[in-house]
Amino acid sequence: MPAPRRFAREQLQIAALALVDDQGLSGLTMRSLASALGTGPMTIYNYVDGREGLEQLVTEAVMAEARWDSTVPDSWEDEVLAIAEGMWHAVRAHPHAIPLILTRRSLDLATLRPTEALLQALARSGRSATALLVAFRTVSGFITGYAQAELVGPLSVAREEDLTTITDRIAALPPEQFPKLIEIAHAAASSDPAAEFRAGVRIILGGLTRPDSLP
Repeated sequence: MPAPRRFAREQLQIAALALVDDQGLSGLTMRSLASALGTGPMTIYNYVDGREGLEQLVTEAVMAEARWDSTVPDSWEDEVLAIAEGMWHAVRAHPHAIPLILTRRSLDLATLRPTEALLQALARSGRSATALLVAFRTVSGFITGYAQAELVGPLSVAREEDLTTITDRIAALPPEQFPKLIEIAHAAASSDPAAEFRAGVRIILGGLTRPDSLP
């Protein structure tokens, strides 16, 4: 009879995500996770399979945080927006984990739950099969892409800088060469990321509501 497991998977997920939040992806190792849990590195091998298993813990932990109002709105557009915003908040709360969210294929229930909810909402628009796939990839790509843009885009904020420093630097560029970049830098100084995100999703939804976007 196998020995009882000392740690629940949720404990490992929480500890792994805390390490990534604090130290970045390079700080997540078998040894560091074992230390955080007060055990030896070999114990962790009983729970996860190498580096891939460690990274899986992180993606599961992030997507498990996705929350939205489960009451189905009258319109599919509002439902898509609610789910997308819930996923975005979960992803952007853990910026060091975004590369994993973008690249790690995950079939755990924590990740599949918001994925299925988003698909169900998009299916209410009348889409199925390939048309549903395209709509899903467009919306889900915007969710992670928008979160990533806050980190590495021209107006992203580094740890040692604030947004005012970034926008002031851009505003000092030659206006004849970069007029529109300067324009959005000024706008970013007072813009709300959540409002920006909702507006971006609404742009996508506007395209999806066009008759010629249906199969």
